[in-house]
Amino acid sequence: MPLSNKKLSLILAFINFFLLACSEQLNASSGIPPVAYQAKALLAWKAGFDNQSQSVVASWKGNSPCSKWIGISCSRGGNVIRISLTSYGLRGKLHDLNFSSLPNLLKIDLFNNSIYGTIPQEIGKLKYLMYLELARNGLTGKIPDSVGDLRNLRVIQLYENQLSGHIPPTLGNLTMLDSLFLHLNFLSGSIPSELGKLKNLAYLRLSSNNLTGTLPLEFNNLTRLVAFRMSENLLTGPLPDNICAGGLLEKFTVPNNRFTGPVPRSLKNCTSLYRLRLDGNQLTGDISEAFGVYPHLNYVDLSRNKFYGKVSSNWGLCKNLTSLRISDNNMSGQISPELGKATLLVELDLSRNHLVGGIPNSLANLASLLELLLHDNKLSGDIPPDIAKLPNLANLNLGNNNLSGLIPKNLAMCRHLLNLNLSQNCIRGRIPSEIGSLQSLQYLDLSWNLLTGEVPKVLGGLRSLETLNISHNELNGSIKSTFELMQSLISVDISYNQLEGPLPDTKAFREAPVAALEKNKGLCGNIIGLDKCPGIQHDEGKQKQHRKLFILILLSLLAVPIFLYISALIVYYLHHRARNLKTKATIEDTNLFTIWSYDSKIVYEEIVRATDNFNADHCIGTGGSGSVYKAHFPSGQNWAIKRLHAPEDEMLPDLKSFTNEIRTLTSIKHRNIVKLYGFCSKPQQSFLIYEFLERGSLSNILNNQKIAANFEWIQRLNVIKDVVSGLSYMHHDCKPSIIHRDLSSKNILLDSNSVAHISDFGTARFLKPNSSNWTSFAGTYGYSAPELAYTMNVDEKCDVYSFGILAMEVIMGRHPGDLVSSLSTSSARSFQSSVDETLVKDVVDQRLPSPKTHVAEEMVYIIKIALACLHLIPQCRPTFRQVSLQLSKRRPPLQTAFHMITLSQLLDPRRDQSLH
Repeated sequence: MPLSNKKLSLILAFINFFLLACSEQLNASSGIPPVAYQAKALLAWKAGFDNQSQSVVASWKGNSPCSKWIGISCSRGGNVIRISLTSYGLRGKLHDLNFSSLPNLLKIDLFNNSIYGTIPQEIGKLKYLMYLELARNGLTGKIPDSVGDLRNLRVIQLYENQLSGHIPPTLGNLTMLDSLFLHLNFLSGSIPSELGKLKNLAYLRLSSNNLTGTLPLEFNNLTRLVAFRMSENLLTGPLPDNICAGGLLEKFTVPNNRFTGPVPRSLKNCTSLYRLRLDGNQLTGDISEAFGVYPHLNYVDLSRNKFYGKVSSNWGLCKNLTSLRISDNNMSGQISPELGKATLLVELDLSRNHLVGGIPNSLANLASLLELLLHDNKLSGDIPPDIAKLPNLANLNLGNNNLSGLIPKNLAMCRHLLNLNLSQNCIRGRIPSEIGSLQSLQYLDLSWNLLTGEVPKVLGGLRSLETLNISHNELNGSIKSTFELMQSLISVDISYNQLEGPLPDTKAFREAPVAALEKNKGLCGNIIGLDKCPGIQHDEGKQKQHRKLFILILLSLLAVPIFLYISALIVYYLHHRARNLKTKATIEDTNLFTIWSYDSKIVYEEIVRATDNFNADHCIGTGGSGSVYKAHFPSGQNWAIKRLHAPEDEMLPDLKSFTNEIRTLTSIKHRNIVKLYGFCSKPQQSFLIYEFLERGSLSNILNNQKIAANFEWIQRLNVIKDVVSGLSYMHHDCKPSIIHRDLSSKNILLDSNSVAHISDFGTARFLKPNSSNWTSFAGTYGYSAPELAYTMNVDEKCDVYSFGILAMEVIMGRHPGDLVSSLSTSSARSFQSSVDETLVKDVVDQRLPSPKTHVAEEMVYIIKIALACLHLIPQCRPTFRQVSLQLSKRRPPLQTAFHMITLSQLLDPRRDQSLH
């Protein structure tokens, strides 16, 4: 009976520790002082680190590495056996480490640092080494052949570096190897057949390299495999038939290669399977009987191959299946009603095949379904009304089939629908007015059908709709004026109908191409290519006269109320002015610096002296509400003084903003929020005293070519995380919650260590629970949430949108105005080609070198979060608690090389799965 991986691990560990003990006894008997040599080797390695890295390992001093040296573990005999420095930000070379002085090492763990250079051949001298973990660094060059001499190795993690060359055949000597992770490098050539000797191998991952050739036949000997991942290469030939012969395989992912031939036979009875991806290859064969029932299976993607046959009913018996994708193949026959039994399905994509028959009513049982994609088939019959029972459905695409009958009215029950495509069918009757209640709808395509009647005016109430295509039908009447309320509408096509009358005066219609309006009965309007509507000038004149008459009547009726209202305002103003003066007196009567215990008069005089009575030479920034000065005191301390502007006819500046900032900053304390030390309120001389942050505003840093070129990626990503930390505290840990309302790069300040601090709380607002939070507009143009254009109801999601702009600005090095504008023209489900082809590498700040390894992965994830924060629908944006939680998670590495990732992959949840 074969040993389990766990038992084998215990036996191996015992053998290694036994050998290590023997080695220590030999060293002791020979009189060699091993500890001193080991300390010398580690200190020499440390000397090659950059300054910041040396400070991280500052505890490395003296001649005893076993005495509280960070990251160093020793055996009882005093030999260094582990170097564990995961995610310490170390920058140095492995070549500077003398491996001969550390012969007893069992583990080297430098995961997620900035180790660069090549892996030295001398690493092969570590004959006891069990764990070699150098992933997520900047290593270059080849994997040395000498790694094959490390016969006790259990784990090799070299992924996400810049390693090149061939995979050494000597790795086949490592018969104890359990895990081999070489993905996300630049390895080339064929996979050596010697890897087939690794009979204890459980995890093999070679994804995202440049590997060519066929998979070795010897892979059929790898019977202990748990995960086999080869995606994003140039591999050809068949897949190994016995890949699941051991019955342990959980993940088999080989997408986006050039594999041919049938599905491996051993997969049919592979009940351990959890994730299966064969998409993006040239696999063939009848898959009707190729797959069985899998109790643990969660995700299946067989798309973009040359499979044929029927969609097996076995998929419906996979009770844990959440995603089933078999698009872009040659599948035929009917959709099995058994699919309705896979009740956890979230995504069902059978598009672009040759399926016939009706849509099964049983699909209405898939209560978790978000996507139902059946387009580009030969389906017939009516659209099942029970589809409306899918409460979470967001994307329904039944386009390009032979469907007939009517559009079900109860589709209005799908309240979360974002994308509805029923185009290129034989659907008859009217467009049901009930569709007008789908307030989340962004994309509606009913084109190329047999629809009749008028376009319902209630469609004008679809405030989130971006794309409307009702072309090539038999619709008549006019487009109602309610469509002028559709401010989000960007693309419209109403061609080839019987429509007539004036078109709505909105941007979507004004800028529509002639082809989108042609072949109608008599459309008119002030649009190039159309006739002007007859009598439009006469009508406009009448409308102007009616408006004048209406205004006169209205003024006559309201004269008395207006007079009373103005009188009340005068009384209120006098009362409010008196109250302000009283407030001023109250502030002056209190201690000038209520947060400090210093003598107020002395501190005030020192500030005036330090700024030469607020001379312009000491000014370091100016904003709408005031100017900021640097005050350098004889003690060596620096303060930032924000002097508020005051109107000439007022004793105090904007008292509301002034007191609001004091109230907010005295009630919160956080590492990433600027500290307020005191305030002064004197006639014509009001200012706030803050900690001085040496690097100044984020805006100035990004706009200075020289400084920005040295503002490294890791610093930028940390700034974004700092802002998230501060805003999460304000939104979720303060009672009541505080929203900033004016988040921009000008209001993010950096200290000498590039730690970010949120500043300028003059417009901040405490949210009152269980009440509306309507207010006047506040914010900075280009950062404010789009919904503030039509509502003044402020909530946390306004800050979330501003953060999305800010995060993209940090990544791009400039304000993302053009990008945000282009993204707003494409929904998450309907991409324009310009956005779809935009590479992330072309969007990021070109003044810095392209990010590498784990930095690139972190950046991709942050961009994805930032884009989610920019969703036009506030409710669809994440909260800062969710953002903070996601940033704290350890994520799977990218399977797609950074230079190949497009923005659309980060916008589209379905395509984003291909990254991991």
